[in-house]
Amino acid sequence: MRYKAEIHVTLKRTVNDPQGLAIRGGLHSLGYEGVNAVRAGKFIEVWLEAESSAEAERLANEMSDQLLANPVIEDYAVSVVETAATP
Repeated sequence: MRYKAEIHVTLKRTVNDPQGLAIRGGLHSLGYEGVNAVRAGKFIEVWLEAESSAEAERLANEMSDQLLANPVIEDYAVSVVETAATP
């Protein structure tokens, strides 16, 4: 089966986020004064073959632990959907 894993990677709450601060400053300069905080991150899509959704999720978590996220400073969340095609 083919699956698409979506991985959202963000800095841990205890890690300073200079990009988030820059985005918040930009939003304030555009008049969005009500924005109190911004956390920036990255979004990764991985298309893969696996026996089941659970196996695809396990593989995506393994990839994230080994390469896609830095476990010292980043957290990640994985969601997996079955798909018929790759991009």
